[in-house]
Amino acid sequence: MGQLKHRDLNQHDQHQDLILLYTRLLEKTSLTKGILRESTRSPSSDSSCSVLSLLHQNNQLKKKTGELAYQVLELQQKVKDKELVLEEQRSSLLEVSRRLEGAFDSRQELQRQVEKVQEENGSLKTKYDNLLERQRREETKLREEKVKGDHLLENMIGPKQQAAARMNNRNQRRSRAREANLQKELQTAAGSKVTLDSCSSAPSSRSTSPKSPESRDGGHARLFRSSSVSSPRILSSIRELFQKRRGHSVCSLEEDQVFPVRISLSARVPVRALQVLEAHEQGINAVRFSSCSQLLATGGTDRQVKLWEVRAGSLTHRASLDGGTEGITCVEFDAAGSRILASSYDRSALLWRLDDSVPKWTLTGHSRKVTAARFSGCLHQVVTGSADRTIRLWDLQRAACVQVVAVPSYCSDLVCSENFIISGHFDSKIRVWDTRTLRCVQELPAQGKVTSLDISSDQRQLLSCCRDDCLQLVDLRGRSNDRVCFRAEGFTCGSDSTKAVISPDGCFLAAGSADGAVYIWNVSTGNLETRLPDRHSSSISAVAWSLSGEYVVSVDRSRLAVLWSDI
Repeated sequence: MGQLKHRDLNQHDQHQDLILLYTRLLEKTSLTKGILRESTRSPSSDSSCSVLSLLHQNNQLKKKTGELAYQVLELQQKVKDKELVLEEQRSSLLEVSRRLEGAFDSRQELQRQVEKVQEENGSLKTKYDNLLERQRREETKLREEKVKGDHLLENMIGPKQQAAARMNNRNQRRSRAREANLQKELQTAAGSKVTLDSCSSAPSSRSTSPKSPESRDGGHARLFRSSSVSSPRILSSIRELFQKRRGHSVCSLEEDQVFPVRISLSARVPVRALQVLEAHEQGINAVRFSSCSQLLATGGTDRQVKLWEVRAGSLTHRASLDGGTEGITCVEFDAAGSRILASSYDRSALLWRLDDSVPKWTLTGHSRKVTAARFSGCLHQVVTGSADRTIRLWDLQRAACVQVVAVPSYCSDLVCSENFIISGHFDSKIRVWDTRTLRCVQELPAQGKVTSLDISSDQRQLLSCCRDDCLQLVDLRGRSNDRVCFRAEGFTCGSDSTKAVISPDGCFLAAGSADGAVYIWNVSTGNLETRLPDRHSSSISAVAWSLSGEYVVSVDRSRLAVLWSDI
């Protein structure tokens, strides 16, 4: 009803002028009709003219009335069109109103969701703040516990070091006493006279009666049991003196064993490739000769360690050692050549006996890939380095980690000597650790990221390969640790795990380049001795030099292994 009233008012206002004109027209029409009726009643001729004029006006008014009626019709049609447009606009307005109401409802729903999310975020932030505060407290406690642990360790190590020093002093005194006794016995044996009788007279001389002149005189003609070099007592003393003891004086008896001393011949610089073969199904990361130089081990990304026999200038496959779940990063033989150790991308190290393809031990505990695994200076001990910035010492008798050392940077490689562990890192540092306390006793600078380490047979020189395309040779004998750098035009370190080696006699250095060539330097001159090209089609990952000095093997990322020699 209200809409109808509103519509009536709008239309009334729009056509008010037209209605007034139409009303006036009707009044004039009625007036004209009245005049005509009066004129018909008065017959005077004077009014005839006025009647005619009135008739003319009437006609004009009719004509005007027709035009106005036509205009009224046109205006009514326009009004109808406007009403249709108005209806459409009203319907669209209603639709927009409904959509606006829906949007308003959606906005309210979104506002409720936002408020809910804000409440959840507030509660989560409160929990996070509580956890952060708890973490800070736990870190504070951890630091305090580490300090306490360091103090306890120092308190424990101090008496042990003193006891070890006392034991070493006693052992040195005993060794000096044995040497003195042995020297006296040797001098006595050298100064004594030994009479040699025939086989028939020797027994009778031992049983000579007291009445014999020789026995009465007690002279020099009396036969005696001299302390000769063939005496078991002297042989045992000599054996004790020249026996190579593994570890320290406080080690167990199992570690006091005799191992063969490595004696290497003069290394020969290879000049040609004797054999090229696809040793693995995927890229090869590591290669190592055994101490006898007749057995070679390779490890690759195909998760296998393969053993090869070196005979008559060729490699013959002997066995494949399985057990790893990811690629192999490093391989190592023990001193006796009966066991092989490997590190893997699967955060573990594996140990095999050469007569068994199943690993005897799997050492797990690192949180990232193990980059290096080495036999330490003591029997039944293994050292591993990892990308998780830790070095771990393992006891093989228990197959357990006995000590963990946190290092400041990514550990890329390790080498072990009798009393030290040397590690190379990505922070361009080489760190020397005491095996008794596993404390860093020295830091040596490198030219760049250290990719590998190797130590000479006499343990006097340390070789490091760096990512700045430089090999660095460090003299470990002096306190100054003199360093010599070796570079060559064209040599490029191909990866973060490229391995270089020292020749067995310490006269040459060998490393593989990203261009697929083997570069060999002369240590005495510092110059490049030779370059062995055209056998590898990809970057060389590792090089090994046999202890006999006769062979060099290089391996690359494209599965190739090349046996080099000077023959």
